[in-house]
Amino acid sequence: MALPQESVANQANSDDSLVLLDPGTEERRLLRKLDARILPLTCVLYLFAYLDRSNLGNARLQGLPEDALGGDPTGVLFGRVNAAFYITYILFQIPWTVLSKYYSPRLWIGSSAILWGLCSTLMSTANSFPQLLVARLALGVFEAAFGPSVVLYFSFYYTKSEYGTRVAYWFGFAAVAGAFGGLLAYGIQNTEVSIAHWRLLFLLEGLPTVLLGMLCLFILPGRPESTDFLTPAERKLAIERVNRGTSSDVGATINYDHVVAAFLDWRVYVAGIIYFGLNCALGSLSAFLPTIISTMGFGSAALSQLMVVPPYAAAGLALIILSYLSDKMRTRGLFIVAGCTFGGLGYLILLGVTHDQHVRYFSTFCVAIGTYTSIALVLAWFAHNLGSETKRAAGMPLFGAIGQCGSILGSHLYPLTEGPAYRRGFGTSGSLMFLAAICALVLSASYRLENKRRDNLYGEPELDERVDTSVLADKAPSFRYVP
Repeated sequence: MALPQESVANQANSDDSLVLLDPGTEERRLLRKLDARILPLTCVLYLFAYLDRSNLGNARLQGLPEDALGGDPTGVLFGRVNAAFYITYILFQIPWTVLSKYYSPRLWIGSSAILWGLCSTLMSTANSFPQLLVARLALGVFEAAFGPSVVLYFSFYYTKSEYGTRVAYWFGFAAVAGAFGGLLAYGIQNTEVSIAHWRLLFLLEGLPTVLLGMLCLFILPGRPESTDFLTPAERKLAIERVNRGTSSDVGATINYDHVVAAFLDWRVYVAGIIYFGLNCALGSLSAFLPTIISTMGFGSAALSQLMVVPPYAAAGLALIILSYLSDKMRTRGLFIVAGCTFGGLGYLILLGVTHDQHVRYFSTFCVAIGTYTSIALVLAWFAHNLGSETKRAAGMPLFGAIGQCGSILGSHLYPLTEGPAYRRGFGTSGSLMFLAAICALVLSASYRLENKRRDNLYGEPELDERVDTSVLADKAPSFRYVP
C-alpha cells in the first residue's frame, strides 16, 4: 500500500519523515535498514547458540570423556549428556514462545542469550557427569526461549516474499557454526595452554554469547508498532508491510482460540514428522560428525576437526541459494522434498560404500546440504501458513518440540561400539529423511488442493491482498497457503 502523495509532500520537511522519490524506493530503504540491524545480531547469536549446543562433538576429541566422564569407553554417558539439552529444549519451547508475545523482543532475546551463555561458560568448570548434565539441562531451558522466538520475531517485519531468505540467512549460521567450530577446535588443539583444550573451547564459545545478549538489550528493535529504532513514517510502513496477506492479532496479546487451533491442526503434526527426521540427522551431525570423519582414516584428531568444515560450508551456501529461489517462486514443499531426498541418498552411500573413504566423505556433503536446507525451508513454510501471530507462536514450537525428539534419538544412534560402520545410525537417519520427503510431498499437495478449492468457492484473491485472519486464522476464506 503506497502512502498518499499529499502525505509524503506534507512530511517532506519533517525530521521523522522519509524523503524519498517513490514508495518502492521508500520500502527498499526501510528493508535495508531492518536487515542491517536485525540480521547481524540474530545471525551471530544463532552462530553462538549452535556452537554452545553442538560443541560437545568437538570436545569429545579433546579429552572431555577422559576428564569428566571417567573415560566413558562405551560412549553411553556422552550420549546422555548430549541428549539432556534437548529434553528441556523440547519441554520449554511452546510456553516460552507463547509468553514471548507479552514482552519486547529485544528484552526477551537478549535475556535468554545472557542466561544460556552463562550456562555454556560454566560447562568449562565441570568435573563429573552430573555437573555436565545439569549445565546441559539449563542450556536447553534458556535456548528454548531464543530459537522459536526469533522465527516468530522475523514475521513481525518481513513479508512472505522476504521471509524465507531471512530465515535462511539466520539458520545458515548453524552451518557456519559447524564450520567455525571445526576451525576453532583445530586451532585450540594445536595451542599450548595451561587448561584442558575442551575447557578453553567452552570458554571461548560461551563468553561472547553473554556480551552479545547485553548488546541486544540496547540495540535490537522491538515490535514495529512501538520501536524507537524506526521513525513514525517508517513504523507505519513496517506495519502495512507485515499485514500484507494477513491482518490478525498483533502486539502483547494472545488469542487462545488460535492456540487451540494450532494443537488441532493435522498439518502441524505432519510438519513435526518432517522436523523429527531432519533433527535426527542434525543432532547426530553436530555431535558425531567429527567422530564419523575420524573413522575415515584421513589423519589425526586435529585434522578430523578441520575436515568437518567443508561439508558445513557447502550446506550454508546451498541453503541460501535454495531459500532465495523458494522465496521468488513462492513455494517451499518441493524444495523440501528435494533436500530430504538428497540427504537420504547421502546416508545410503554411507551404508553401502564401506572402503572408499573419499566417496564416504562426499556423502557427508549430501547429508549436510539436505538437512540444513530442508530445516530452514520448513521453518519458513509454517511462519505464514499458520495465518495468525498467536497460531504461529503455538504451532511452530509445537512441531519444533516434536522435531527435537529426533535430536534425542540422533544423540544415541552412534555409540563407539558400532563404529566405524554405524549401520544403525546411518540406516535410521536415512529412512527418516526419506519419510520426511514423503510427508513434505503430502503437505505440499494438500496446500495446493486447498488453495484450488477456495479459489473455486470464493474466487482467486489478488496477490498480497489483506486478509482478516483474526477469527479463523489460516481457515479464513480469502487466505491462501504457500505450497
